[in-house]
Amino acid sequence: MFAGDLLNQCISSSFGLRELNIPFFGVFGACSTFVESLTLSAICTESFANYVLCATSSHFCSAEKQFRFPLELGNQRPPTSQWTVTGSGSAIVSKNGSGPYITHVTPGKIVDMGIKDANNMGAAMAPAFADTLVTHFNDTGRNPSYYDAIISGDLGYVGKDIAIDLLKNNGYNIKSNYNDCGVLIFDKEKQDTHSGGSGCACCGTVFSGYFFKKLKEKKINKLLLIATGALMNSTSSQQGESIPGIAHAISIEN
Repeated sequence: MFAGDLLNQCISSSFGLRELNIPFFGVFGACSTFVESLTLSAICTESFANYVLCATSSHFCSAEKQFRFPLELGNQRPPTSQWTVTGSGSAIVSKNGSGPYITHVTPGKIVDMGIKDANNMGAAMAPAFADTLVTHFNDTGRNPSYYDAIISGDLGYVGKDIAIDLLKNNGYNIKSNYNDCGVLIFDKEKQDTHSGGSGCACCGTVFSGYFFKKLKEKKINKLLLIATGALMNSTSSQQGESIPGIAHAISIEN
């Protein structure tokens, strides 16, 4: 089992799994945790495991309190802020089966462009997304048109626009088949979620509940899922530190 979340020392995962008696690795990649877990699960099934369970979760209010400000403080949310998704997503990766299959993994490296605003995580994570996507294309020889959909984890509206511009500067036009789980999860106008959704469950729920179904029904056959994470905590923000970004990619195909 690989699992992680946003609560201190990933206690949602460890407390939730303590009665299952399954070998367990706690994983923390902030909002990139779901794809990080899928990546590690694929490596395990390639080597020794028959079935690996990976899961993640996040919780509104709890995450706000840890990573930004407690809601009861009454801070006004700026337009760049995102709304943590309360939810959980999981997947079982196995040696055998009829697919869809994880065909490639592209682990990301930390990219820090000096963004310090905890209410603008899309801007902090977008450079890591762009770096991992360019690396994936260079490693595989593929281009954006190879995929039916390229989906980022939770850049939101602000980060999505930045990502499109960064990729354009690197010679890749992803606008036609690119979207973001943070954009898809909420209705921006009706729910007033500003720049969209965030949290580990943002990518986890949108993939598990929406894109996996599309893959199974063969409405899409080639998906590149890139989960993004802001690797900061409440202490680092209060100390004036910048927000390091990370992004991990998996290619899932029929």
